Amino acid sequence: NVGCPLRYSRVPPKEIHRRSLAMLEKVGLADRASHRPDELSGGQQQRVAVARALIGKPAIVLADEPTGALDSHVSKEIMDLFIRLNQQEGITIIIITHDHRIAEQCSRHVIMEDGLLR
Repeated sequence: NVGCPLRYSRVPPKEIHRRSLAMLEKVGLADRASHRPDELSGGQQQRVAVARALIGKPAIVLADEPTGALDSHVSKEIMDLFIRLNQQEGITIIIITHDHRIAEQCSRHVIMEDGLLR
């Protein structure tokens, strides 16, 4: 699941497996690598989605309501992961959210209201 985007880049299967495991390690899920999505919690599924988004080494990640369906504890884990990736890896994370508690954790804010940026 995590390595799926690499298939389109014609990365060899062994390399896809290696990179996928490394990415799962980065998001704290290496021990769940052999589990199916329905065997993971909502927070774990969200971290798999983050790993999948990062596997191609993007400079920017767009996260649309990344914590919308998660409880407050798991939301904190996801935000901590985003902050760590930004600070340690230099990845720009753009988070779209209606949750002011999530927005407050971000270093920069752009607010859109009635179709206008302010």
